[in-house]
Amino acid sequence: MKGKGPGVFEQELDELGNLEQKLLLTTVEKAVAWAQGYSIWPATFGLACCAIEMMSIVTSRYDSARFGAEVFRSTPRQADLLIVSGRVAHKMAAPLRQIYDQMLEPKWVIAMGACASSGGMFNNYAVLQGVDKIVPVDIHVPGCPPRPEALLEGIVRLQEKIHAGVPPAYEIRGVAT
Repeated sequence: MKGKGPGVFEQELDELGNLEQKLLLTTVEKAVAWAQGYSIWPATFGLACCAIEMMSIVTSRYDSARFGAEVFRSTPRQADLLIVSGRVAHKMAAPLRQIYDQMLEPKWVIAMGACASSGGMFNNYAVLQGVDKIVPVDIHVPGCPPRPEALLEGIVRLQEKIHAGVPPAYEIRGVAT
């Protein structure tokens, strides 16, 4: 007479080893962060020479589609990433803030180039000395103008922040949305 051993299901589980490593287990928050990180839709706000470098990331050479950021939106209501590229004159501060306010939450901002980050070489009355005086910035991309690879690196860093659960800069700084 045969002894009662493990059933077929138990044998298959033993063959699988650790079941939790074989299955995809996650939380809803992690799944939402993953989806948000890989479906970033940028709004274009090109003001100077950095805008040419920003436009080139969608070409086949750099292919921002690999990172889920290929859909440039011309309306802020469909975008969740604002890439401010170039120097911001004081006259453009109000339209920039209006575009930022029209974006849906969660929203992120990349300051692309030395001029957007700190005013660059234009230390005068006409140029805003850093776009973070108007909108909260999540990622600063250095350079004058930064190469497209640098902007892609900034997008990847933003994705890492999103996946890690770091809230957008407006939540961290307590800026009114």
